Amino acid sequence: MIDHASGALEIASAVKGGTVSAVEVARAALFRIEALDAHLGAFTAVTAERALDEAASVDARVRAGGDPGPLAGVPFAVKNLFDIKGLPTLAGSKINAGHPPAGADAELIRRLNDAGAVLVGALNMGEYAYDFTGENSHYGPSRNPHDPARMSGGSSGGSGTAVAAGFVPLALGSDTNGSIRVPSSFCGLFGLKPTFGRLSREGTFPFCSSLDHLGPLGRSAADLAAAYDAMQEPQTATPVSPVLGQGADGLRIAVAGDYFARGADPAAFEAVATVAEALGAGERVVVPEAARARAAAYVITTAEGGNLHLERLRNRAADFDPATRDRLLAGAMVPASWYLQAQRFRRWYHDRVMELFSRVDVILAPATPCTAPPIGQQTMVLDGVEMLVRPNIGIFTQPLSLIGLPVVAVPVPRPGGLPIGVQVVAAPGREDLAFRVAAELEARGICKAPVARGETSWER
Repeated sequence: MIDHASGALEIASAVKGGTVSAVEVARAALFRIEALDAHLGAFTAVTAERALDEAASVDARVRAGGDPGPLAGVPFAVKNLFDIKGLPTLAGSKINAGHPPAGADAELIRRLNDAGAVLVGALNMGEYAYDFTGENSHYGPSRNPHDPARMSGGSSGGSGTAVAAGFVPLALGSDTNGSIRVPSSFCGLFGLKPTFGRLSREGTFPFCSSLDHLGPLGRSAADLAAAYDAMQEPQTATPVSPVLGQGADGLRIAVAGDYFARGADPAAFEAVATVAEALGAGERVVVPEAARARAAAYVITTAEGGNLHLERLRNRAADFDPATRDRLLAGAMVPASWYLQAQRFRRWYHDRVMELFSRVDVILAPATPCTAPPIGQQTMVLDGVEMLVRPNIGIFTQPLSLIGLPVVAVPVPRPGGLPIGVQVVAAPGREDLAFRVAAELEARGICKAPVARGETSWER
């Protein structure tokens, strides 16, 4: 039976087999969104008419005996920095709401449509993607379906909320410093930040061009792989779905120590230990100068972000979320010499980490230093040190973004507690290795991503 908990490939199989129509699937998704999203804040726009038209087109192809695509009839939604024809591209801002509607869809939406998937709407996000919390002063927070009083994670917070709530089995997000991996960790999902440059950014609103990545969130490794395969450049695609059944035997898997083994709640390290034990990964490696890598990512992000928004800061400063505006203003004043030094370090760091990948295939690291904090929490204590929540949730994701490494975030359930994620990190272009590990962990029951439903759930 197909319902809100069904996976993307399960839905596609049923649609292609004629046991359910794409229109029925789309109607069910739209009904669930209308009934429940007011409690969670995942969507900023629902494209109901378009979804039903796309679903009818899929059904027509099935009836005609044609190939409706590998994601036939699968509902999906996108972070609202993706262009959707007919809608302004908000990028989480009040300012962009006055922009003209997009004249065409973003490239990745077109590719998922070509694969048979059905777009149902645009998703809430942190303003201009400068966020780790999922909070938004203009459109409200996207809430965590495991506990709506807690953060979904940012900046792709609506993407995490929509998938964890069972509104859609797949969503797209962006990840500059961790914005796919953080909501995946907080909401208990699989998420992919591919190698830098691997997926097209055409038709999306930028944040930091040196570091921006796009990718999917889903509730299984197979769904995530199918979405990634559908979005790759056709001429250079290296499909990862065929490798999912190969297991992790023979892979050299190590655990990141030093920087990645301190400064977090015990839950983060327990999740890494659980995954490492299941994989028999006993070796520890040191990612060289990870703290400096995080600092360099900070400098590059704030400098490029400040420069991108300079005219808006001059002319529309009062229309920003103050938390975003003040950091962009600071970024606009970063000396050029700092930015250049950060870029020089980036090259050195890349070469040192590549030496590490000559000895290991996959590295395991925490995704976030804690489970989802309460919405509105300003500070947290990690290893006895009080620090701000918003800029420090990404302490383990930023050093890996700096050099564009592919990472699959895998969800580790915690009985009686909130889920938390582990990063499965590979060398550039080796998404296949990270997917093999993620699929193996899922097959063993170590990692799983059910639709959220608990004692404090919005749905009983």
